[in-house]
Amino acid sequence: MAGSASGQVPEISAREAHDRLAQTAAEDELTPALIDVREVLEFRAGHAAGAVNIPLSQFRQRVEEVPRDRDVLFICHVGERSMMAARFARQQGVVRVFNVDGGTDAWEAAGLPMEK
Repeated sequence: MAGSASGQVPEISAREAHDRLAQTAAEDELTPALIDVREVLEFRAGHAAGAVNIPLSQFRQRVEEVPRDRDVLFICHVGERSMMAARFARQQGVVRVFNVDGGTDAWEAAGLPMEK
């Protein structure tokens, strides 16, 4: 993966993110957190199954809600806002962060489970 020492945030595909969520649940490990940083109305319109909403506009105030004991997968609409959140989380000491490349658009296009 991309070097965490350099501050770079690794990107993973929507399919890989979904597979990680399913695999760890099956192996009884700590399931990664999937955090959607889109605004509340966007999130309510449809989001990746299992995602928790922490809007980017509230992220600085709510960064303490981000788990530090497991992988954290950030997702937004196409991947830009989630990358910003992932970088900020890393600066705040969250080490195991990943950005879902292509965001919810890629998730939905891949036919992965959505919730409304």
